[in-house]
Amino acid sequence: MGSSKTRIDVLGVGFDDVTIEKAVLRACEIIDHKRGRAGAGFVNGDAGGEAISDEKAYIVTPNPEIVWMARRNEPLRDALNKAALVLPDGIGIVYGARILGSPLRGGRVPGIDFVTALFEKMAETGGRVFLLGAKPGIAEEAGSNLADKYPGLVIADAADGYFSDSEKTIERINAAKPDLLLVCLGAPKQELWMAENIAQLNVGLCAGLGGVLDVFAGKVNRAPVFFRKLGLEWLYRIIREPRRIKRSMKLPLFVFAVIWKRLRGKRNIES
Repeated sequence: MGSSKTRIDVLGVGFDDVTIEKAVLRACEIIDHKRGRAGAGFVNGDAGGEAISDEKAYIVTPNPEIVWMARRNEPLRDALNKAALVLPDGIGIVYGARILGSPLRGGRVPGIDFVTALFEKMAETGGRVFLLGAKPGIAEEAGSNLADKYPGLVIADAADGYFSDSEKTIERINAAKPDLLLVCLGAPKQELWMAENIAQLNVGLCAGLGGVLDVFAGKVNRAPVFFRKLGLEWLYRIIREPRRIKRSMKLPLFVFAVIWKRLRGKRNIES
């Protein structure tokens, strides 16, 4: 399921070195391939990408916190590395790759920016989206806002993340026949859920995107552009929600681990 291209390893998680534009193009190619409409769907003609596997696919967007979790959680690490696309969501990932000597030249690919660009592309040809996650009512509200913002985009269905029976949820998803399934259950639940259930899902593509439904529903505001340009959205979230500071402590641990790995690598070369 993972990409056939060489990925850039950051503490055991391999990242695809792509820009947002290339990530969107790749996602569209996967959806078209899975739906059996190559050349007649979201991508016009041959986009010239790498060969696409016939296996069902999902996308993940790890930040440093998720990578840190994956170091001690093998199922999560496997789920991340088996994804069709692994996008560097946090600026810490970009810095980490640079410190390790293998820079991600495509830069940071925030999950919310990636999916909004994908929505724009899908809206051109009536793409179908299923929204899964968040508290009751949030996914439906997000769907209504997205339908207004992207005329042509079809919200096939929406369901909250408080389900106990995955089989029934999968049946509902498959009945809606979406091109794209957004799985917004939070990490690591969403990544593990996609990896475990992807074979049963009749969808073009899945993407794990954390709390984006709250943003699309208007319940949570994104950081101002100033913070986003500097890669400081994490700092803005801490300022707005001080309770997140405990989670943010994983960021310095991640940085120390990256630096230590680089230093160990240098020692091995010198010896």
